[in-house]
Amino acid sequence: MSLFFRRNVDRSLRWLTALAALSILLILAILVGQITYHGWEKVTWEFLIAPPEKGMTAGGIFPAIFGTAALVIIMTVFVAPFGVLAAVYFSEYADRASWTYKLARQAVNNLAGVPSIVFGLFGLGFFVQGVGKHIDRVVYGGSLHYGQPALIWAALTLAVLTLPVVIVSVEEALQAVPQTYREASYALGSTKSQTVFRVVLPHALPGVLTGAILAVSRAAGEVAPILFVGAAYYLPHLPSKLNDQFMELGYHIFILSTQSPDVDATKPLLYATVLVLLALTFVLNALAVLIRARMRLAQRSV
Repeated sequence: MSLFFRRNVDRSLRWLTALAALSILLILAILVGQITYHGWEKVTWEFLIAPPEKGMTAGGIFPAIFGTAALVIIMTVFVAPFGVLAAVYFSEYADRASWTYKLARQAVNNLAGVPSIVFGLFGLGFFVQGVGKHIDRVVYGGSLHYGQPALIWAALTLAVLTLPVVIVSVEEALQAVPQTYREASYALGSTKSQTVFRVVLPHALPGVLTGAILAVSRAAGEVAPILFVGAAYYLPHLPSKLNDQFMELGYHIFILSTQSPDVDATKPLLYATVLVLLALTFVLNALAVLIRARMRLAQRSV
């Protein structure tokens, strides 16, 4: 193979890879540009703080914003500790030749590939019909409190859905910590647990934060898992208890696009709601990148 031919192949591959990257940027720009063009004028302060009105053909989306925020906060409280502990086991404690590790690893891989609608059915069967009704029988004498779709069950369902995301990202962050840090800690007399929680985890904290933010970003836009376990079609008041139903931005978008009696009246609201959801997701990701960069800078300066 001549040198001229090899150089042409290398140049062609370079242009093809650059074209693929530019295509992704172009698709993103067209998508965001179209949504911004159609929805920007509708995004006002009143739109952000008012409840929906007139069968959701007017008013705002504040209950959906509040419900989305409450949902992802409760979900993060549950998924972050379990995800971090599972990642610590896989990275620091597990014997990779054992059947326990192989079974657990396969379970995480399978969990990541399950369609999101299946998680919704799982949440309905396990959390609502199982755990919730059992709580009602034991605590409330059979009266209906938790054996129904509720905010807590939707959050737990999304926690199960996003658990593989947290585990994989945190495990990668733990494995990126140099082995010499662990060896130095052991040389100073530290135990395994002291090394993991006082040396390894603090240095992997930017990656842990990234995993949590990725989970939040995914959960904020999920609709299928919460269809059966808590999301409400129209609920202008805010949830005040864990067993209340709630409105959510992704589900609100689904309703506006499929169930509206007046498409022309709801189209501006639809684009504006999508724009708010995209802005929320972009802000969360940008915040994660900023905090991660500051943490890495602080670690390098130590």
